[in-house]
Amino acid sequence: MDKGPRSGLAAVSSALLAMSRRLEVRDVLRTIVASARELLDAEYAALGVPDDHGGFAQFVVDGISEEQWRRIGPLPRQHGILAAMLHQDGPERLADVRKDPRFGGWPAAHPEMSDFLGLPIRDGEETLGALFLANKRGGAAAGFTDEDEELLSLLAQHAAIALTNAHLYERSRELTIAEERSRLAHELHDAVSQKLFSLRLTAQAAAALVDRDPARAKDELQQVAVLAAEAADELRAAVTELRPAALDEDGLVATLRNHVRVLDRAHTAAVTFTCDGVRALPASQEEALLRVAQEALHNALRHSGADRVEVTLARTSGGGAVLRVRDGGRGFSPSTVRTAGRHLGLVSMRDRASGAGGRLEVHSEPGEGTTIEMEVPGG
Repeated sequence: MDKGPRSGLAAVSSALLAMSRRLEVRDVLRTIVASARELLDAEYAALGVPDDHGGFAQFVVDGISEEQWRRIGPLPRQHGILAAMLHQDGPERLADVRKDPRFGGWPAAHPEMSDFLGLPIRDGEETLGALFLANKRGGAAAGFTDEDEELLSLLAQHAAIALTNAHLYERSRELTIAEERSRLAHELHDAVSQKLFSLRLTAQAAAALVDRDPARAKDELQQVAVLAAEAADELRAAVTELRPAALDEDGLVATLRNHVRVLDRAHTAAVTFTCDGVRALPASQEEALLRVAQEALHNALRHSGADRVEVTLARTSGGGAVLRVRDGGRGFSPSTVRTAGRHLGLVSMRDRASGAGGRLEVHSEPGEGTTIEMEVPGG
C-alpha cells in the first residue's frame, strides 16, 4: 500500500530538483511540462502562459513531435477548457474531454485526446500559466486518479516558485545587461569616433597634397582606405555585440512584446502588439524583424505625431512571418522623402529585410499615416 505514494513523492522530488537547476524561463517551462508528463505517466502534456490579448505568450508541449506540432498550426487561443484552467482555482479532471460542453474541437492534425487533467499555476492572485495533461497510460479505463491530482497540485505549487524565481533572475540579468550595454555603447562610440576623426584628418591632408605632391597624396588616400575598413570593422563588431540577449533566450515574440510594453509606458502615444501563431524563425530573420520593428517604431514615435502605433506579427501560409508597424500620423511620400534620418532609416530597414531573405514595403501618404511591412520566408 505504501509503495505508490513513496514512489510518487520520490518522482516529485526528482522533478523539483530538475526545476531548481533551471534559471531561464523557457527552460523552466519545458522542465515543468516534461516532469508533469513523466510524473503522471501521461501521453501528452502542455503548459500555456497567457498573454493580455486572449492568446498565449508561450505554449510548451511534450509528447508531440516537431513535425506534428508544425502541422497543428497557430498557437491556441484562450477558450473552452484552456480558458477554464486559467480562471478557476483548482484542478479539472475529465473522463473524456471531448464530451465536455466547453470542448470546441481541435485542428485536423491534433492528436486524439480523451481523459484530461489540468490546473492553473498561480502565484497568489496572479495566474502564471496552466498545466494540461491528457491520455493517462495504462489502457482505456485507466484515467487520472485522486493521487494524480494531489501530485500535480504539489508540482504546480513548486512550479510557481520556480517560474517566479526565473522571472526575477531574468529581470536582474536584464538590468545587468542594460548597464553593460550602456558601458559598451560608450566604448564603441569612442572607438568609432577616433577612427572617423583620423579618417577625416587623413582625407583633408590628401586633399591638400593633391596638387603639390601627388605621390604623398596617393599614400594618404591609401591610408584613408585602411582607416575606412577599420571603422567598418568596428561598426560590425558593435552590431554583433549589441544583439539583444533576450532574443536568444526568449525568442522574437516575447522580446518584441516586452519592447512594445516599454515604449507604451514611455510615450504618450498608445503602442500595442498583437501576434498570431508565429513560431521560432531562423536567428538571422528574428534579429532582422526585431531591428526593423525598432527602427519603424522609433520613426513613428518621433516623427509621425500619431496618438497610436500598432505592431502586428503574423504567421504566413508558408511558415514565415510578416511584421507590420502602422501609425495614423502625418505620413509622407516615400518616393520624395529627403529627411536624412528617415531616408537612412528606410534604407537600413530594406537592407535588413534583404539580408534576411525577405522583403520590405512602405505604404504612406501625407496625412494618411504610415505602414511598414516586412515579410520573411521562415526556415
